[in-house]
Amino acid sequence: MTQQDAPAETVTTHSPPARSAVIIAIACAVVAGVLVAVQSRINGELGQRLDDGFAAALISFGSGLVILLIALAVWRPGRAGFRRLPAALRDGRLRWWMLCGGAAGAFLVLSQGLTAAILGVALFSVATVAGQSISGLLVDRTTLVSGGPRHLTVPRVVGAALAVLAVVISVATQLSGAAPLWMLLLPFFAGLGLGWQQAVNGRVRESAESALTATVGNFAVGTVVLLVAFLVHGLAAGWPQSLPTEPWLYLGGAIGCVFIAAAAVLVRITGTLVLSLAMIAGQLVAAIVIDTMLPGHAGSLAVSTVIGTVLALAAVVVAGVNWRGFSRAA
Repeated sequence: MTQQDAPAETVTTHSPPARSAVIIAIACAVVAGVLVAVQSRINGELGQRLDDGFAAALISFGSGLVILLIALAVWRPGRAGFRRLPAALRDGRLRWWMLCGGAAGAFLVLSQGLTAAILGVALFSVATVAGQSISGLLVDRTTLVSGGPRHLTVPRVVGAALAVLAVVISVATQLSGAAPLWMLLLPFFAGLGLGWQQAVNGRVRESAESALTATVGNFAVGTVVLLVAFLVHGLAAGWPQSLPTEPWLYLGGAIGCVFIAAAAVLVRITGTLVLSLAMIAGQLVAAIVIDTMLPGHAGSLAVSTVIGTVLALAAVVVAGVNWRGFSRAA
């Protein structure tokens, strides 16, 4: 190992933040999860109206990038953050692949555009839980997360297992239904990518000292990936014939700006697993509300999905509470 490689491997063990900071961070992560569910509904509907999930994903990410570039033009600390990144790359605090978190975000948005309108927001959301939980548990054990690795404690493992059980219960009635298996696998793999994306975006934010810098970079990479995918798909299958006129169908990018920036800030406080589980809780609660009010093509909400959501909420409590500190206080 060269001396330049050493900094990425010598991150100190995580020092727990204040309890109040963790509680506030978890609450913010739940709100961010609500936004993910809303974005899934919007991008899924846009993909169905266009009959092209690739176009819907590109519109979502591209519009978010435009918003962020406008913000970058008026926010000097965000521009200063980009000037800090070359030094972080040179001294080894960042690796080039840590700047590619937007590729995972692009895959999430693409899976929304391809499957969310057919699966329903609730089923789409719970299908990401297993991926997020497994990814969060594994990533937290590495030096990838800013703040250092989190210990593999019993509550964290139990919380992740509960989240996976929530998925199994939620999708059990759907596996033999009309939806093909690949539609469930897409959000699962997207969930796997989310844990990694949150971790590397947190490292970029730390090195740049700006959440805006990390978010702009995330959207720039994702937009390039989706543009290439859209062009390849368009050449093979044709192009969308017309754009829908409802303004709300184009809000997915703006919503993505908020929750990606929030995750980049919060991951240092909560760790990847607790951040993922808190966002999952917000996703599932919002998804139930959305699918109850606007079921669309997904049909009525299944009881198994509600049970899975309750289990996912329990997973957040089990994994997120400092039980040893709680026992000492008692």
